Amino acid sequence: MDVEHGSPGLAGASGEWGPERSRSVSWYDPQVLVAGAVSRSGMEAMRAMRDGELPPPPVGRLVPGDLVHLEEGSVSFRCALDESMCNPMGLVAGGILCTMLDAALTCAVHTTLPQGVIHTSIELKVNFLRPVPLDSGPLDAVGTVIKPGRRIAFAEGRVTDRPGRTVATASTSILLSTASR
Repeated sequence: MDVEHGSPGLAGASGEWGPERSRSVSWYDPQVLVAGAVSRSGMEAMRAMRDGELPPPPVGRLVPGDLVHLEEGSVSFRCALDESMCNPMGLVAGGILCTMLDAALTCAVHTTLPQGVIHTSIELKVNFLRPVPLDSGPLDAVGTVIKPGRRIAFAEGRVTDRPGRTVATASTSILLSTASR
């Protein structure tokens, strides 16, 4: 079987697929966010993003979520679903759920950090519990810190659908270090 690289199948049956759909994504310079975030405590940075004093992270425009709960050690995001998030089965792709969980868990940890401390995920374990059709949204992702630390923090979370069923769970280990900026 010959496979051509690039846009698969666009030369063939595309007329039978209906009109092409699109979604535009725009973002702000991420270095503005970085500079503003490292000059604040983690909770202050999260509040500044929520209140529009700092721009949202670019990934938050790819998988858009609204911050609906913010307290030290706990955050939640709500994500509206659209067709661009579908896998070949017409369900929400697992990567969308992973991104939502990674954001909720790392932001929960971020709320516990002092000024000048940065973080990165070193491990993310996700369990998918049920298929997620588009009409089951919006989805809510909740992250909670289990153990804050000086070098590594631990958090866990879940994604629930509109009826409140848990569709995915996750746990993470997050490496903490001093910002070198």
